[in-house]
Order: sequence, then C-alpha cells, then structure tokens
Amino acid sequence: MHIDFLRERFAAARDKDALIWRDQSVTYGWLLEELDRLSASLEAAGVKTGAVVSVEADFSPRAVALLLALIERNAILVPLTSSVEEKKPEFREIAEVESVVEIRSDDSLHAWNTGTTASHPLLVGLKQSQSPGLILFSSGSTGKSKAALHDIVPMLEKFKVPRQTLRTITFLLFDHIGGFNTLMYNLSNSGCVITVADRRPDTICRAIEQHKVQLLPTSPTFVNLLLVSEAYRQFDLSSLQTVTYGTEVMPESTLRRFHALFPNIKLQQTYGLSEVGIMRSKSKSSDSLWVKVGGEGFETRIVEGLLEIKAKSAMLGYLNAPSPFTDDGWFKTGDAVEVDGEYIKILGRKSELINVGGEKVYPAEVESTLQLMDGVEDVAVRGEPNPITGHVVFARVKLSTDEDLPAFRKRMHEFCKDKLARFKIPQKIELVEKAMHGERFKKMRRGD
Repeated sequence: MHIDFLRERFAAARDKDALIWRDQSVTYGWLLEELDRLSASLEAAGVKTGAVVSVEADFSPRAVALLLALIERNAILVPLTSSVEEKKPEFREIAEVESVVEIRSDDSLHAWNTGTTASHPLLVGLKQSQSPGLILFSSGSTGKSKAALHDIVPMLEKFKVPRQTLRTITFLLFDHIGGFNTLMYNLSNSGCVITVADRRPDTICRAIEQHKVQLLPTSPTFVNLLLVSEAYRQFDLSSLQTVTYGTEVMPESTLRRFHALFPNIKLQQTYGLSEVGIMRSKSKSSDSLWVKVGGEGFETRIVEGLLEIKAKSAMLGYLNAPSPFTDDGWFKTGDAVEVDGEYIKILGRKSELINVGGEKVYPAEVESTLQLMDGVEDVAVRGEPNPITGHVVFARVKLSTDEDLPAFRKRMHEFCKDKLARFKIPQKIELVEKAMHGERFKKMRRGD
C-alpha cells in the first residue's frame, strides 16, 4: 500500500536500469520480481509484519529490494551497514530489534529472530498505527549515538511528485538520512543508482566516467579530498551535471576552487538532519554559500541567530534521549546562521563555536583560510581551553610538504596576518598524518 506508487513506476520503467552494482546492471523489472521473492522469504523466515527489523547490508540490488519489501510489511527498519560493525550489538539493543535480516557479501540472505519484544512507547505507538518506520543513528561524533525514530509514510510523500530522472552515485549509505533520501528520489523517478566499492576520489571519478553519472551527492570533506588528490585529471567527468553537498559547513575556499575548475557543474548546497529529513534547497549561485531552504512540508525560523525547523516528516522522537522539540513542535538545529532576505548562510554548530576573550570564532572560517595555503591537504579546527582567554584556536593540519612544525607555524602566521583577525589565527598547531574524517566523510574536529 505505502509503496504502490513505486510499484507502478517500476512497472512503467521495467526495462530501464535501476541499479549498477559491481559494474553490473539490474532493471526495474528485476527489482519488482525480487521484491515479491523477498516478501515470501521474509514470511518463511518468520519475520512478522510490523516487526522491528535490523537490515544489515551495504548497497546491493537485493538490499534495496529488501528495504522496500519490509516497508510493504509495515516493518520498523533499522539499517546497519558495515561502517558501524562494532556498534551493531549496542544499536540492536537500543532499537529493541526483534528480527535481524542480513545480506552477506555474496548477496545471500539470512534472517533470524532475536527473542526481543519491542516495548518502547514510541515503537508500540507506531506499530499500533500500522505504519512502517525507520530508525537512524547519529554518528555520535560529539557523544553517544542517538536513535531517531521516523514514521516512513510522511517521508515518502515528497517522492510521489515526479521529478528529474538522473544517474546518481550513492555516496552516502542508506543508514544515513541523505543516503535514504538519494535512494528513494532515484527509485521514485526511475533513475539509475550507481553503487561504488569505496569512496576514494579515484573510485568515484572512475564510476562517473564509466557509468555517465549526472549527479554526485557528497560532503565538503570529500570535495576537498577530490581537489587535493587531483584524481579528476585522470578521468572524463563531462557527464557530471550537479554536485550536491551537505552534512557539514563547506569552506568557501573549497567551494570556489571547485567552481573555478568545473564552471559547468552546478554546485547545490543541501540541508537536512536525521531528526527532520532533507529539505528542498536552492543555492544563490554555484560559488555562493547563501542558500534558500524550506519548501512544502517545512517551516523555518531563526531564534537568537540559530535555525529552527518544523517539518511534517520530523521524527517521532529519540529512543534513547529526551525530546529535542519545543512545546510548539520546532526542532532546534543548533546551527548558527546569518540571514539575507530569503537566504541563509550556515556558520557552524553552536556547540563548536570557539570563544576567544569574548570574540566568536567559527572553525569553518579558519579551515577555509588555512586550506588556501600551499601544501595543506586538510585541516580541522577546534577550541582548546585557556585560563586567560577562555579558549584558543587549535588546528590539526595534514601537509603534503615535509615541513617541520616551527617552519609551518611561521609560514602560517605570515599567510594569515592579512586574512584573519589576530584572535582567529591558531595559537596551537599539531601536524598529523591520518585522515580527519569519519566513514561518512564528515570532518572530525574532536578527533584524537
């Protein structure tokens, strides 16, 4: 019932490519048939209608069909990919998982019941409404992962409106709100989802060339890695029409460098959160960080410089944390913004704001400046406690040069003196060798 509109569109596009997996294509006709086969398999395995089910798989045609089959059975989905392997037992416990369905590397399906009976009031209420659900875990970069519970029905509403058909790389996995959104957008518009074995710049560029990719949804961290690697020089990226970016603040220097290299590729900032879903957005231009967000089903307001959102697709609540909504239903994003008419510019998380003697410093501004320096591959900025000023700016820097710390510090101060206010220039610097991003290619400023 809930995905009847998808079944109709799959049938109309039966002979079209739905997914590219391991460089092999499967059609929408195959996806329809697999959906029916899996429904029978779930029934035979004793996976009950409306159960809380962890889907333990990475992108594959069978995994996609499994998600849809479970939605049809009103299951409450808990997508768990290999990127959270060590946390799976913890996440299953928090989500009160009743059945586990695993798709292994050979694409074989294994299912078993855990013996658990879900008792959380939010889960019980969703089951009683006979609606399918979705539980998404935050990355937990600033603390314990939170489990956000959604009713999938309002999330699917926006996909009923036909939009542009595209060939799209699934950069974010379906255990992330952006990955789930990308998947459902493409399936609802008879697009082609191109999966990749890993997310290295050369792998992504090769896939763009080989499969004529039109849309790359990604993160600012990956855009910077792509520029630093220069992998784009080895491949034909002429099919690429749009790069969308979200999940974190884009350094202005990275945005402008990419736009200068690829003036014909549209750069589109997106905005979404696990708690409220993905909003429609429109950048002022490809080289601008000003963006208009909202659209049908969303309202926005700015309270004391921070963005708040009210959404029809908002989560029902956290399973392991207090409700973050105001009494009148607004979600406090914690994102500080500037406003210019209908447009906003996201400055950064309030929790990451650095207070230096009463002066505000946003990490993204400092990172953007340092990334303009020759030899700087990546940089992550945070505040460090200081007994005199409250905080000082601390930068962890990955270099492609063989400079020692004193030499880099001297060059950095000379470079920054006419580009940053004195209090924004890092007072503490650490040169690092390892990457400063997590599995989702989001900058880890608190990393060790």
